[in-house]
Amino acid sequence: MTAEIPLERHPFEPFVPTNATILMLGTFPPKPERWSMPFYYPNKINDMWRAMGIVFFGDRDRFWDAGAGKFRQKEIEDFLREKGIALYDTAVTVRRLRDNASDKFLDLVEPLDLVGFFARCPSIAHVVTTGEKATQVVADIAQVPLPRVGESEDCIVAGHRFTLWRMPSTSRAYPLALERKADAYRRLFTQTGLLR
Repeated sequence: MTAEIPLERHPFEPFVPTNATILMLGTFPPKPERWSMPFYYPNKINDMWRAMGIVFFGDRDRFWDAGAGKFRQKEIEDFLREKGIALYDTAVTVRRLRDNASDKFLDLVEPLDLVGFFARCPSIAHVVTTGEKATQVVADIAQVPLPRVGESEDCIVAGHRFTLWRMPSTSRAYPLALERKADAYRRLFTQTGLLR
């Protein structure tokens, strides 16, 4: 029975630079034994930080420390502050129905408080979701149709206007080559003004 599965609370605080105009939301982190750092997209086989390295620096390993076998968290945080990118997830509390990080087997018990997030950071103009389940949570809150991958919907939630962008998951389980994922994120950051 689902009620017998323990609840897991999100292990990280929201990462919110004061200049943030973009909020990126995944669903929920993997279990700690899969982390290469105590930060967002921590799994060493997740493509997020490799895609960011390609898009902004032309180097897939820009944020990877091969010797230590982990991502360079401080450099990632400095980069996010410089670009004005906030990070959190759409699930605050979950039950894992299987012993993995697959969205398909996450029972979302408590979603994020998006209204509270906007109150804390009113400069957010774009909400970027990295996967279908995360997108569905925000689309439900905003009462808009689910955008197709790579596309967007204009939204208003509690008077706050923003654009919801649905991006491909950076999980290795998502069947898209790293270079194609990077291309999708490059288009996003060009359209939102972070890339010229």
